[in-house]
This record gives sequence, structure tokens and C-alpha cells, in this order.
Amino acid sequence: MNEFIEAMAQVATAVTVLTVKDGRDDVGATIGTFTSISLDPQLVMVSLENTGYLNELLLRRDRWAVSVLSAEQKAIASRFATSGRPGARLLLAETPHHRGELSDALIVEGGVAALEAETTQVVPAGDHTLYIARVLSVNYVTSGLSPLVRLRGRYRPVG
Repeated sequence: MNEFIEAMAQVATAVTVLTVKDGRDDVGATIGTFTSISLDPQLVMVSLENTGYLNELLLRRDRWAVSVLSAEQKAIASRFATSGRPGARLLLAETPHHRGELSDALIVEGGVAALEAETTQVVPAGDHTLYIARVLSVNYVTSGLSPLVRLRGRYRPVG
């Protein structure tokens, strides 16, 4: 295994699902690079592979939602990480969710937090694109739940 990949596998990352509304369709994917980058103004950042459909879609759609998954939501993370997956509505058919008021994107319920955001800056970065976004709303925070993280190539609960 490449030493850089092995080194980065030692860093735990929050497991999130990013969703965006595209006309009559809903698209989403499991995202491993999501972070807060500013408190004033409130800004977050996600990183997406340049070759994915979600990346192409976020270049056209400014508003989206991120659901930070709880340790009990490993199956949701796996569903949204599978290549060739169906639309987000089908992936969430048996999972509690709702539509964000400001982004119109699907928000997974039962996670540790969820927010809606609006892209303010797009930054090419090698084989990825960084999306810096202003937080429009914090949909919910459930601090009593353990978050799901990815560490050493596996989903793991914290705690």
C-alpha cells in the first residue's frame, strides 16, 4: 500500500452523507472529508473526487445538506458509498429523513448533527475539488450519540 495512503488511514474522519436536490432527483454520497473551517462567518468544507457525478452536480447546485452519522448508522454510510447506487430517496426509503427547508436536500435523521449549506467558493485541489460553504442552518444536534468515524479503512464508533 502506498505510504501516503497508509499515513492518512491513521487519521480518523467523521462519516457524513452529503445530499443535494437535482430537479426531480435526489443525489447523495458518503463523504469522508467534512470539516468546519471558520466560526465567523460559519463556514464548512467538503472534498469530492473530480470524477464523480456528485462533484459535477455541486458545480451546478449551490445548496446542499450534510448529515453527520451516528455509530448506529453504519448501514446508511455503506449504502451511500456503494458505486452505481440508486437515488438518495430510494436509499433512505426505510430510514427516517426529511427535506431541508433551505436546501431542499434530504437530511438523514438520527445522526449526531445535520446542517444545510451554500457553496461560496470552489477550489480545485489535485484529483479533488474543495467546496467551501456558508452554513445556512444547523438542522439538529444530538450530542448524546456516538459519532461514526472512518479509521484504518473501516467504519468505527467513537467511545
